Amino acid sequence: MDKDRVEGVMHQGKGKIKEMAGKVTGDAKTEAEGKAEQAAGKVQNAVGGAKDAIRDAVKK
Repeated sequence: MDKDRVEGVMHQGKGKIKEMAGKVTGDAKTEAEGKAEQAAGKVQNAVGGAKDAIRDAVKK
């Protein structure tokens, strides 16, 4: 598993927590930052998945 996949999942989790904290406190900026971090994590996870797929294809 590529390190980008692991880091992407961690960013998604952090973003979700930040989004929830923003909702609870009524802080729209924190909520938006959380959503942005989740999106960045999803992209990073996808990049890691692509790297894994390429690596697997090369091994065959």
